[in-house]
Amino acid sequence: MGIKCGIVGLPNAGKSTLFNALTAGGAAAANYPFCTIDPNAGHAELSDSRLHCLAKAAKSAKTIPAAAEFVDIAGLIAGAAQNAGLGNRFLSHIRETDGIAHVVRCFEDGDISHVAGKVSPADDIAVVNTELALADLESAEKAMQKNNKIAKGGDAAARILASACEKIIAQLSAGGAARETELSEKESAAADSLCLLTCKPVIYVANIGENDSDDSSLVQAAAQVAKNEGAPLVVICAQTEADMAGLSEAEKEEMLQDFGRTQTGLSRLARAAFDMLGLATYFTAGEKESRAWTFRRGMTAPQAAGVIHTDFMRGFIRAEVCDWRDFVELGGESAVRAAGKLRSEGKEYIVQDGDVMHFRCNT
Repeated sequence: MGIKCGIVGLPNAGKSTLFNALTAGGAAAANYPFCTIDPNAGHAELSDSRLHCLAKAAKSAKTIPAAAEFVDIAGLIAGAAQNAGLGNRFLSHIRETDGIAHVVRCFEDGDISHVAGKVSPADDIAVVNTELALADLESAEKAMQKNNKIAKGGDAAARILASACEKIIAQLSAGGAARETELSEKESAAADSLCLLTCKPVIYVANIGENDSDDSSLVQAAAQVAKNEGAPLVVICAQTEADMAGLSEAEKEEMLQDFGRTQTGLSRLARAAFDMLGLATYFTAGEKESRAWTFRRGMTAPQAAGVIHTDFMRGFIRAEVCDWRDFVELGGESAVRAAGKLRSEGKEYIVQDGDVMHFRCNT
């Protein structure tokens, strides 16, 4: 299944630099507002050391990691909801994403301009969030007016959506986000059709300078906002990550050691995105290939099989499952089977992160 994450923030916050690091996409990154106009899209492979261990154990000819699509959306400014800086055009691109990576400038640099003339993470976050909320307010008001008229004719679905819109409008008007609105199950399902911006889960990305610490006062300011919202925050130096993108694995490892880190910022961001969206990974492994597959937590075995192909879900018979650690430690599927570590699971089995799976299907 695909993941689509929009990268948003004020102009010159480091969005395009982060995008280039994630995707090696070559997006333009320059010191002027609206350097990015049309959204850049690219796929980033999600690093997972488990996959490489499985491939080695299975003697796989190739490995295929999971991937996510990232969309670099032009910088938002105050007034975007009223189309300032081509705002409505930019906001429409965010509606198509599953989640948002909100890049917050947490570095000082006199050579890189700031649209407000000063760096203030809390103020910068507020500007972007206000514009998202104003855009949602307009969408909800239009939908409520339309569905109230339809509901007068006795349409139950329209009545439910109008009720949801009324509650969402009250929440937004009070300074909240649409995702914080208390809705019934039916109202929540109806509101999904609106694709509201503030319903999308958010990760804050504190973009620091190459010589900045992870706990600078600017990072702490951004972290406080994230904490207040119950949102995750990942500290990253987008420029360093972009510099590392073209290096070999050995060179990356050496650079990480120089910085005293065990993981790249991109790996931490990818993991945070997975957790935010309720996603996990299962694997298939064999001599031909070892591959990582993305699924939503709570999926049954047939649903997870459908991630590979819908025919697998329809014709599902059973799944042969083992833990990836057993696969690696014992040296492959045959050894796992011989050791009695390979389980046969049916249609009710809830797939776990790290499962190695072999689906038996009637297709």
